[in-house]
Amino acid sequence: MKYFLNLGIAAILLFSCAAKVPVATTNPANLKEIVNDPETTIVDVRIPEQFNEKTAKGAVNIPLAKIEDNIDFFKKQKKVVLFCNRGIQAQQALDILKKNGVENVYFGKTLNNVEAIQNEK
Repeated sequence: MKYFLNLGIAAILLFSCAAKVPVATTNPANLKEIVNDPETTIVDVRIPEQFNEKTAKGAVNIPLAKIEDNIDFFKKQKKVVLFCNRGIQAQQALDILKKNGVENVYFGKTLNNVEAIQNEK
């Protein structure tokens, strides 16, 4: 009985603390245009080891932990699309940039999403 009680408590804690990824404010059709625009900078916010393993075409790596150190870089870009593995870090990076006055930034969600957009014909 004690085992099931502990299991139940663990399940409640696990699911109550799960991070939700907000819905993107950019509609999918518009995101396709933005990702494929040659003036857009694609930014992978994952750690360098993950970036070196695989990333989207033309992406640069600025890990989430370094986003605030690169505010001036982001302000100089025409458009920026952020992505990561599951969208959580990309959303956090987007929030940081927006709080620091960067308006030209878009939520690309995941590596798979950005790659799919780049590979569409």
